[in-house]
Amino acid sequence: MSRTVAQHDRPDRSDRQDRPDRADRQDRPGLRKALQEIVDSGFTGVTLRVHDRHGAWAGSAGVGALGASAPPPIDGRHRIGSNTKTFIAALVLRLVADGALGSLDDPVAGHLPAFGLDRRITVRMLLQHTSGIFNFTGEYHEDGTITPGIPWQGRAWVENRFATHRPEELVRLALSEPPRFAPGADWSYSNTNYVLARLLVEQITGRPFAEEMHRLVLRPLGLSGTVVPETSPEIPEPHARAYYRYEEDGREKTVDVTRQNPSWISGGGDMISTTRDLHTFLSALLGGRLLPAPLLAEMCTPHPQAGYGLGLFVQETEGGATVLTHNGGIAGHAALMYGTPGGGTTLTATLNYVDDAGMSLAGPFQTATRTLVEEVFGRP
Repeated sequence: MSRTVAQHDRPDRSDRQDRPDRADRQDRPGLRKALQEIVDSGFTGVTLRVHDRHGAWAGSAGVGALGASAPPPIDGRHRIGSNTKTFIAALVLRLVADGALGSLDDPVAGHLPAFGLDRRITVRMLLQHTSGIFNFTGEYHEDGTITPGIPWQGRAWVENRFATHRPEELVRLALSEPPRFAPGADWSYSNTNYVLARLLVEQITGRPFAEEMHRLVLRPLGLSGTVVPETSPEIPEPHARAYYRYEEDGREKTVDVTRQNPSWISGGGDMISTTRDLHTFLSALLGGRLLPAPLLAEMCTPHPQAGYGLGLFVQETEGGATVLTHNGGIAGHAALMYGTPGGGTTLTATLNYVDDAGMSLAGPFQTATRTLVEEVFGRP
């Protein structure tokens, strides 16, 4: 099994914007080294795309499937997890820009009356995770206790990964639990917020969410590699494989979970994309080509407690540079998305790996992201 980066890193030459100049032909040993370190830390494979002052570069390391020798396809499709939230936030803000949605401070209950939501919860609170609504995938409390939600780990999830869950079902599950805090009083990351945002889009427009995402975001930006799968378990080729590991009768079992019905996470993280499309989306978004300047400014204004804007985290490097980001993981697939204000520098990456209930790669995942970010943007 080949797990090296040797022959599959390259300057990106595949479109007019990425035509290489002298800088593009540089070897970028720091990027190659970072990719190899990620594979050595336990990930099956990784792909990376960087657009910066040196030009455009794309590479991969490791393998696309257990037992194989071929690297993960550099522009393969990949489940992007919570990067979905940035797409949804951009879509909601487009509806505000177009006048279909009154403002970010509209009460959500006025648009979705069937759920009996607290009327103090606004659209802004959904996008910034300040609504206080329970996270339907479970809550981790400060005292170390856990309030479980929908099964998303272990054998129970693996055996039911093709089940269909309606967004309304996920919201009602969340609302059956008490809120974490009063609306606007605190910050807590909750997938439920973005399932509600998804339903809000449908209610306001009278059209399916996927149709609106294509109409207002994917089609205008030419994101042909990005998919809103809804209940489909398929990923268009080419793609790397995703795996899940659990114990059964005292024995370890590893299952290929590349195919799954992502409706269990819905707007919390169900979309599929490529590193190229993530770069195009993020550079267009941060470059002001998708939203008016005032709405983009609101999107990039962080909550003081968590550094979260509207579908984006706002970070700073040691050198004082601002980096806007969202990452996501979903059962053996993960995606990274980082960019500078204006979109002049971007880093997008995907990882394929063997997931497990103990989240044993959580530490290496954090290390991997820090390594890549430091190489491109400076120490975070």
